Amino acid sequence: MRRLLIGLFAGCALLALPAAAQEKINLSIATGGTGGVYYPLGGGMAAVLSKYVPGMQATAEVTGGSVANLQLINTGKPYIALTMADATLDAYAGKDKFNGKPVPVRTLMVLYPNRMHVVSITATGIKRMADLKGKRVSTGSGGSATEVMAFRVIEAAGLDKDKDMTRERLGVAESVNALKDRKIDAFFWVGGLPTAAVTDLANSLGVTIQMIDHAELVPAMNKKYGNLYVKDTIGKDVYKGMAADNPQATVMNILVAHEKMDDKTAYAIVKTFFEKRDELIRAHKEAENIKIENQKTEASSIPWHPGAIKYFAERGIKIGN
Repeated sequence: MRRLLIGLFAGCALLALPAAAQEKINLSIATGGTGGVYYPLGGGMAAVLSKYVPGMQATAEVTGGSVANLQLINTGKPYIALTMADATLDAYAGKDKFNGKPVPVRTLMVLYPNRMHVVSITATGIKRMADLKGKRVSTGSGGSATEVMAFRVIEAAGLDKDKDMTRERLGVAESVNALKDRKIDAFFWVGGLPTAAVTDLANSLGVTIQMIDHAELVPAMNKKYGNLYVKDTIGKDVYKGMAADNPQATVMNILVAHEKMDDKTAYAIVKTFFEKRDELIRAHKEAENIKIENQKTEASSIPWHPGAIKYFAERGIKIGN
């Protein structure tokens, strides 16, 4: 009898295992380089999901940025990704770096504003966009949305990215080191405030940072690429040594997933991030700008995931595709 009871108990336990196993989700969060905002914020997101969503184990991955992230989404593997709205629209439409290869991507939520930094130091003598002509300039790492937007800013300024400058493709941390060593004269970076690598540059001994104004180029960028960009400002108190506020171009960051992500998972992700927003803020202060009132149909040009739509409906926000 004792052996029979043990056998029955073991059989019941085995029957329970498949159901429990089906609840387990290993999710990767595609972020960016270690010197930006995506990576630390993505790390905070991974910690929150692993802690509060039953059966979910999330990890943050270092990547080349938005373009690379969208390519990872296109693999169909369990990814969510932080990305810029302009690069995501290109991916969805199968244009530019995604020419002929559209990505079936869906919006989960609007994150925070991404500010274009055009950065130099006073020693180079660069004070305006026109001064980049003939200089050594990093336009962002390959596979990044920084590169996408940098090309558009350069084009709007009437410069040729291939003929008017010697161009490097470096991430923000590498760009800062190259500028310190005077291997480049300026660099482009799209990120949140403050970006750790730019803070490092501004705080370096013997260096005075020079931010290049370019907000006046926004109308030309929007005329060609759609209303993706807004005139914005990086305040002079953000980075040490700034002589004045820096008028610049801003684009929104969004969180995205593959269209085939199941509604329950998408709903749980969005709900958890809003309910545990304070923990995301501890990971990076830009999470303060992740606000429920910013979740609007027109805030993303990419169709919204049904799981996200369900959550926002519960919060009294109607989002339609």
